[in-house]
Amino acid sequence: MIEIKASMAGTVLHVLVAAGDEVAAGQDVIMLESMKMEIPLDSPGNGTVEEVKAEAGDFVNEGDVLLVLKP
Repeated sequence: MIEIKASMAGTVLHVLVAAGDEVAAGQDVIMLESMKMEIPLDSPGNGTVEEVKAEAGDFVNEGDVLLVLKP
């Protein structure tokens, strides 16, 4: 399993994928907002979205798991 974690504390602006979606390496999967900046989080590899653990509006801390991919 590949876990995509928050790179910093902030608010989830958009979840760009859903469970079951196929994603490619480098594809943006979540958009965070922190200190009035938008920070895209991308997939580190190809896979299928196994679980989405955050939704738009959630506040997350650095290191929180937001998405789980199955390679």
